[in-house]
Amino acid sequence: MVNTSNLSHAYHNGTMLTFPDIELTPGEHLLVIGPSGVGKTTLLYLMAGLLPTLQGTVSIAGTVLNSLTRRQLDKFRGEHIGLIFQQYHFIKSLNVADNLKLRQYFPKNSIDKTRRYELAERLGLSEHLHKKISALSQGQQQRLGIALGLIHRPKIIFADEPTSNLDDVNCAKVIDLLKEEAEICKSSLLVITHDQRVKSHFKNQVTL
Repeated sequence: MVNTSNLSHAYHNGTMLTFPDIELTPGEHLLVIGPSGVGKTTLLYLMAGLLPTLQGTVSIAGTVLNSLTRRQLDKFRGEHIGLIFQQYHFIKSLNVADNLKLRQYFPKNSIDKTRRYELAERLGLSEHLHKKISALSQGQQQRLGIALGLIHRPKIIFADEPTSNLDDVNCAKVIDLLKEEAEICKSSLLVITHDQRVKSHFKNQVTL
């Protein structure tokens, strides 16, 4: 499902990061853990095709991302990759339902109401579908961010620090929720974090 080989990235200041090879089979989950500043988010962005590699390759579902044009990469990412960012990316002028509907439009232009309502129900958002983003609590916004990363049933889910601002109870709930949704979508899940509490939830781990 996901394979990286000899992956590295160079920053504008000349700093270069190299990363261990990763091999993730379909439906398999992986935790990438390490302290702040070691390049965890950079690794996630490289694997998602959001940053160019200095050298090495990234392959997802048999497609080598390095070989795609920017337009092809955008389409591939939209179809096959679910991104759950540390910082939320919402259209604030739209309500919750329309944010989810808009994500379903790209890139397949297919609107699945059943999928949207079932996901909102599981994430505790069904009563908030007609609210604007500004009316949501921090926790509700976090769950909407998760929903946007999952709504299109991606092959691989990348989650960047999904528990960093949560207490112990909600930390466990979010990880369980991500694993449950990955199971429903038959997706692989890769979580990147510095949060040591998450380690007990994953058998497969890579430390940076």
